[in-house]
Amino acid sequence: MNVQRIGGAAGAVWARLHEVEVGSTVSMLKRIDGFTGDEIVAGIGWLAREGKIDFQTVNKKTFVCLVEAELSPPSLQRLQAS
Repeated sequence: MNVQRIGGAAGAVWARLHEVEVGSTVSMLKRIDGFTGDEIVAGIGWLAREGKIDFQTVNKKTFVCLVEAELSPPSLQRLQAS
């Protein structure tokens, strides 16, 4: 495991969450091909530190979700920042 692998895992997690939009459990995210479970968990930490994800607990299950700003198209984000 190294910084490049963790960064790649963070990108893969972000892409998966962007696809599903409603969030995913950590155990579901660990199934992303090409990365170990530890790399995925480290990638989740990376995204959390950057403020790109949030955690929601529903019926005793914790879901990882993108924050609203990450779901907006980039052009809309630029307009909202103005």
